[in-house]
Amino acid sequence: MDIIYIKFSTPKEQVLKEGAKVDNRKKKILQAIIEEYINTAEPVSSGSITKRYGLDLSSATIRNEMAELEKIGYIEKTHTSSGRVPSAKGYRLYVDELLNDKNISLAEIKYIQAKLMDKVNEMEDLTKIATSTISEVTHYTTVAIGPKTQLQNIQEIKFVLLGTRMLMAVILTDSGIIKETIIKFDEDITNEQVETLNFIFNNKLKGKPLDEIDKPLEEYIFSHMNYSLNVIKPIMEQLNKAINEEEEIYLEGANKAFDLPEFKSLEVAKNFINVLDQKEIVADLLNTGFANDINVYIGNENENEKLKDFSIVTFKHRYKNKDLGTIGIIGPTRMDYSKVISVMKYISKKLNGE
Repeated sequence: MDIIYIKFSTPKEQVLKEGAKVDNRKKKILQAIIEEYINTAEPVSSGSITKRYGLDLSSATIRNEMAELEKIGYIEKTHTSSGRVPSAKGYRLYVDELLNDKNISLAEIKYIQAKLMDKVNEMEDLTKIATSTISEVTHYTTVAIGPKTQLQNIQEIKFVLLGTRMLMAVILTDSGIIKETIIKFDEDITNEQVETLNFIFNNKLKGKPLDEIDKPLEEYIFSHMNYSLNVIKPIMEQLNKAINEEEEIYLEGANKAFDLPEFKSLEVAKNFINVLDQKEIVADLLNTGFANDINVYIGNENENEKLKDFSIVTFKHRYKNKDLGTIGIIGPTRMDYSKVISVMKYISKKLNGE
């Protein structure tokens, strides 16, 4: 996973063209400003980075370059200090060109390895473990959503008789996701009928997408089995209900956000809580982007107005090339992008056995 796909609020060609105008000295100073601001959450002065970042430049030179960076929109003056803070444009250049994506310690590597070695009973468990691990290592709020159910293929359907008028159906997909449902009937069913159901459903659906459990399938089964609609109809209804149920969203570390200085603002804290409370917003932000890529959305690059104060970093979550959905981090625009992306890349490689 070496590509970082970026969602540009302005045309990509324009962003790259503007970035090309910034010479290496300005980029080093911008990198120092951003990393200092990420570490301290305080506006950055020329004096605070002169010696600390090994720039080997005079304070006067750094001041002049900072003035130029401000003029072209990569840093901004605050109202309360003479120091500067990065703009969204500055963060964008930093993410695209300047960050270190190997910012992960040996202790963090060992911790991640130990967590991922935990016994996993189902793929959902692996998603929960990966989500909590990312939150613990990065100290940000992490959310995850499973793969779109309808896009998965059926590996096996198993019907189990629980009583004369009750059946359990278990659907296993090629992504390792398991869907279960209980079906109740108005008439008795037999073990022989259940065996026939297992044969017909698997013979017809194995390897097919879940969304093929539809009306034509109901008609096909009814025409090939000497059962009443009182048996077939409840099965189809419950299977479709299980398949189309709302996608489960995993959330870890929501409380971590309130330790950050940005969340002392009532408006920011309120927006954050509202975003996490609205599952459709979380699902939308996790379902954007391209497979196999890390996606970075900074501030106003997020289409939803409620996300303008935040940055979102997501990646497609896979285990041995099986799609498990998407994991994302929500944090302030002063996010430690280097740490976040490094951890995501490392976990992605471990899950795929690299």
